[in-house]
Amino acid sequence: MWRTLNHMSAQNQKASGVIGAIGGMLGLSALAGVLVTVMVTPALAVTGIAASNTIGIFEGLPEYIKINEQSQRNVLWAQNTANPADGYTAIATVYAENREEVPWDQVSDYIKQATIAGEDRRFYDHNGVDLQSIVRAGLGNLTSGGIESGASTLTMQLVKNIFITEALKADTIEERDDLIDQAQEQSLERKLKEAKLAIGLEKNYTKDEILLAYLNIAGFGGNTYGIQAAAQQYFGVSASDVTIAQAASLIAIVQQPGARSLGSPDNYAANEGRRDVILDSMLAEGFISAAEHDEAINTPVDDEFVTLTPPTSGCYAANQYAKFFCDFVLKSVGDFETLGADETEREAAWKLGGYDVYTTLNLSLQTATQARVWEVVPTNDPRLEIGSVATSIETNTGRVITMAQNRVFDDRSPEFGGGAVGTTAVNYATDRDYGGSSGFQVGSTYKVFALVQWLNEGRGLNEVVDATLRERNLAAFRDTCEDGGGPWGGPWNPKNDAPAAPAMSVFNATVQSVNTAFASVGEQLDQCDIRAAAESLGVHRADGGTLQTNPSAVLGTNEIAPLTMANAFATIASGGIYCKPIIVDRFVDRDGNELDGQDVECQRALSAEVAAAAAAPMQAVISSGTATASRVGDGIPLLGKTGTTDSSNQTWIVGSSSRVSTAVWVGNVVGKVPIRSYPSGGQLRHQIFRVMQGAINAQYGGSAFGSPPERLLTGSGVRLPDVTGQTAEQAKSLLEGLGFKFEIAGSVDSDLPIDRVASMSFPVDTLLARGTIVSVTLSLGNMGVVPDVTSVPTSLADALAAFSDAGFGAVTTLCYELQPSDDPLLDGVVVEQSAAPGTKFLFGTPMSLTEAKLSCP
Repeated sequence: MWRTLNHMSAQNQKASGVIGAIGGMLGLSALAGVLVTVMVTPALAVTGIAASNTIGIFEGLPEYIKINEQSQRNVLWAQNTANPADGYTAIATVYAENREEVPWDQVSDYIKQATIAGEDRRFYDHNGVDLQSIVRAGLGNLTSGGIESGASTLTMQLVKNIFITEALKADTIEERDDLIDQAQEQSLERKLKEAKLAIGLEKNYTKDEILLAYLNIAGFGGNTYGIQAAAQQYFGVSASDVTIAQAASLIAIVQQPGARSLGSPDNYAANEGRRDVILDSMLAEGFISAAEHDEAINTPVDDEFVTLTPPTSGCYAANQYAKFFCDFVLKSVGDFETLGADETEREAAWKLGGYDVYTTLNLSLQTATQARVWEVVPTNDPRLEIGSVATSIETNTGRVITMAQNRVFDDRSPEFGGGAVGTTAVNYATDRDYGGSSGFQVGSTYKVFALVQWLNEGRGLNEVVDATLRERNLAAFRDTCEDGGGPWGGPWNPKNDAPAAPAMSVFNATVQSVNTAFASVGEQLDQCDIRAAAESLGVHRADGGTLQTNPSAVLGTNEIAPLTMANAFATIASGGIYCKPIIVDRFVDRDGNELDGQDVECQRALSAEVAAAAAAPMQAVISSGTATASRVGDGIPLLGKTGTTDSSNQTWIVGSSSRVSTAVWVGNVVGKVPIRSYPSGGQLRHQIFRVMQGAINAQYGGSAFGSPPERLLTGSGVRLPDVTGQTAEQAKSLLEGLGFKFEIAGSVDSDLPIDRVASMSFPVDTLLARGTIVSVTLSLGNMGVVPDVTSVPTSLADALAAFSDAGFGAVTTLCYELQPSDDPLLDGVVVEQSAAPGTKFLFGTPMSLTEAKLSCP
């Protein structure tokens, strides 16, 4: 019967073996003396180091080191649908080291036997340091005159690998390389350290624990560590399922990973040579039969033998539809409070790994969204640096469920193939700290925050504001923020995207997205308060700077990330509840323990009434306003707002159901090429939104938004009285007393007395917003009303007198000779006047009257 490891392990528990017993009886100092004398006498002769000094080094070391948990892979999972019961799918594997620890019973006996045969035949007979091997190594060192052979046991190799593993955790590449060099240097001090710590390990761990630790920690070439990762990478099987030949080939790697790993055909011959030595040793030790040995020996190491499975680490190798979300998770590790008390602890825990990370991503929607973005917006176009993002977030939890963009994710450096056209490592959906993007100007989507503040102050949706195209004085805009970039001054002439009425309600101004109307809204608010309203919804600049409060900011000049905008609209759609964005529901650690993910953190940001009032015109934006192209048509109520920056450099649609909010941006990553000049450019955002929000609605549904209260319809608006005919002083007093601003726009031709109000800039009885400028014109008193001298018989003399009294003195008289068929009683009566009765003309305007006569001269 072939010898088994179980038999050898049992022997170890009895500390059998003559040499092992001797090692166990020797004191550490005595053993150090033996080591120095036998192993390093040649080196002492060269360096002049006293043996007593080396013994001192030996005794100054700690008794043993612990076999700590090794770095393992983290696996990111996405929820398949909105229903957790539909399960999860792995979307990425990320790790500092390609390693998966496995327990004893998941490692093939062939691997254990190959390790003993190839690395330390006397492993189960010594107590960490093999004196027989030391004697053999010492003879070799005497011959060579240096430390050419170290007689390292498997336990001593484990010590070295532990130090190498710790070195890989260093903060800098320089520090890492230095620590690795120290762990591998051929020096007396290192050999003494390994020997003593190996003895300590043997005192605190069983042989099986030491062997398993070695197999889980050993390097197998490149970034592959541990027997499980090696078996998967080189043969596509688990460590429990390898053949004898595969086991020997794997263990052949550990002494010289660079020369014998199976990652390159150049190493096949070297691997096969060492593998065959191990197979011979396995036969000699009785681990395998002659037939098994011959079969393995006759298996060449070639492309047919190796089934290379490249490691799938990192977001570049993640699910093709979820790479940017994967990158977002990696850049958010410092926020995962479950992993540690501070960012340093969290990063360290993540690097140690072994977590299954159950994210908030909805994979079916993510796949559909990413596919739609790729379908609508190209990854690259020579005409412009075009970019696009589509991202969605749950309104009542803050869970991010989609994150897609047109560019293909690639974070590889150029020397490894990165940087190709149409690729990027920058996540346009997030802030600079979480993806490298500085955000994009959001255009008119920012008007929503002015609307919110308008409502916060008790103003009404039906209040009318000035929407005329006129020059405004920036100094007239109040801004109490000291850090918003002010003070402001100079002229401002906002323009509209389309013709608009000169006055309109705030409701209609929102639906039609009229810039001049919102300039008037901003003129009546504190710019600092508009910023505060935005911030209450979680809005912030993507570059980490302070939101600017320049008056034109109300039209969307701040650069903000799409995810931020989606979440701001989610707050309105949820009835005023802001939820902090989260991306991890839960963790499961390497031991199977379930850990909390990111807490759902929600708080009231707006009153329910204000949220409902804001939602009212935003629903009309979708149903009949600037975003009708984004209508889904499935009966699920939606609210939204479009945004287009100057020259259409950036275009947006942000919309939401009561359950899920979505932001879609299409624009210039860099540059200022008008998107509307691009084929279907202005419609691209809608083509994405309509399809993805439809898919979202199908899974999540949605309910009606609240109704605005009456007080936020009328607000503090005042019906405009009629001040025509009043003096300027009288009109000013009345209008300012009602809360309006008064302005004389000039004088006009009028029949009213001179300097009386002739006209107003708004119709009488308009529900006008307080603070609105009411412009009036004053009469020049230079017009008269044409009298009626033809409807009743009037003599020429009386008619001329009437015209004269009305201010019209330049009247020409004409004669009409009566015909036989005419009434003779018309003789001497005015039968026609050139100016119609009741019309108004400037004084002195030439006119004519026609008198009927029996006979004209």
